[in-house]
Amino acid sequence: MPHATKATEFLHDEARADWHNTAVWHFRQKRDAAAQALPEWEQLRELASQIKAHVLSNLDSLLQEFEANAVKNGAQVHWAADAAGHNRIVHGILKKHGVRKIVKSKSMLTEECGLNPYLEAQGIEVIDTDLGERIIQLRGEPPSHIVAPAIHLKKEEIGELFHEKLGTVAGASGPKYLTEAARQHLRQQFMESGAALTGVNFAVAETGSVVVVTNEGNADMGVHLNPVQIHCMGIEKIVPRQIDLGVFTRLLARSATGQPLSVYTAHHHRPKPGGEMHIVIVDNGRSEHLGRPGFRTALKCIRCGACLNTCPVFRRSGGHSYGATVPGPIGSILTPGIDLKKFGGLPFASTLCGSCSDVCPVKIDLHEQLYQWRQIVTSEGYVPASKKLAMKWAGRVLSNPVLFRFFGKWARRAIRWLPRPLLYHRLNVWGQGRELPQAPKESFREWQKRKMK
Repeated sequence: MPHATKATEFLHDEARADWHNTAVWHFRQKRDAAAQALPEWEQLRELASQIKAHVLSNLDSLLQEFEANAVKNGAQVHWAADAAGHNRIVHGILKKHGVRKIVKSKSMLTEECGLNPYLEAQGIEVIDTDLGERIIQLRGEPPSHIVAPAIHLKKEEIGELFHEKLGTVAGASGPKYLTEAARQHLRQQFMESGAALTGVNFAVAETGSVVVVTNEGNADMGVHLNPVQIHCMGIEKIVPRQIDLGVFTRLLARSATGQPLSVYTAHHHRPKPGGEMHIVIVDNGRSEHLGRPGFRTALKCIRCGACLNTCPVFRRSGGHSYGATVPGPIGSILTPGIDLKKFGGLPFASTLCGSCSDVCPVKIDLHEQLYQWRQIVTSEGYVPASKKLAMKWAGRVLSNPVLFRFFGKWARRAIRWLPRPLLYHRLNVWGQGRELPQAPKESFREWQKRKMK
């Protein structure tokens, strides 16, 4: 189902759409306040962008340096070419240790790879431990936002879910009560698990360590309680030196939630005594994207979600309308490369206003890449025939002054004179959600000629 159709379904509930827009925009406002509090904000953005550019130009050597130092620290490093390889590696580690339950925290990569259903098919129970992720897991839904995965839900809906799944009091929807219920529920899961898996925000080539940034601390608890820890990362998560981390940690939390710093910033260097530390490095199409002219800078992304929070289309259409693991502007330039036929409509889910590029902490030219993807989608023939025909005729009219004046005159008359049912119908998609503007009686050219007499 295309994005526009799913967005239309989301917008049928106007109250929810308004609430979602306000909730997501709140993150944008907090981001702006946090950025304005730092006089060196733009210098940090530029420095972060340059560091990431260096990483992408030296990715092979930095990954090798990271692996060598991680192995030196006692970690075991695995390489996965694609999602299937990633899932087999994780399953192999768990099978080796006889693990039947795993606790997981903060990993969009495992969502991308479909790890949960894969492990469940192998008889392994997967428990997402962060509150938002656990909520949508209990609902059987994918995340709708890369930072706030359950932001599309209201507290009353979560209260009903917890009553059904966790046995909380019927009708109770207080955030404090629901959070405490989740805490008690998850505490038992931590105690019963045999391994912990986390995502990776940054991997430091110089030290061979991985850094996990969270607000709830569940990733840390899972790692410390279990003998086996697994960290899954995309190849683009590398930063060259330990000193570079300070640039990104100052940008990440401020861009994501407006916080000066996330509550927990955990550095994992080596396995605990008697335990094992595994790092799974995943490509899954990233190398191919790196080689695309004009698109490689998308791999600078640090998954802060700022572009989602500012995007007028995302705010009004919801994350699930994108049908991709990563929604919003950044997802709309990453996913077409995975499957152009399936995700070719996403670059058109944008106003090209440039707000996403303005707030990006690593200065990705998001709106320009969205425009470039539109050109590719069109050239590859994935645009609907009706749209191709309409654009073809629009091009002819707009490029011919005589035709432009002729059709302009009759369009103005039609808007003023035709009965409403003949103007607002299924072919007038623009008019389905808004009123056509009041048409002037004459064009600017006609007005000018009249005034010049």
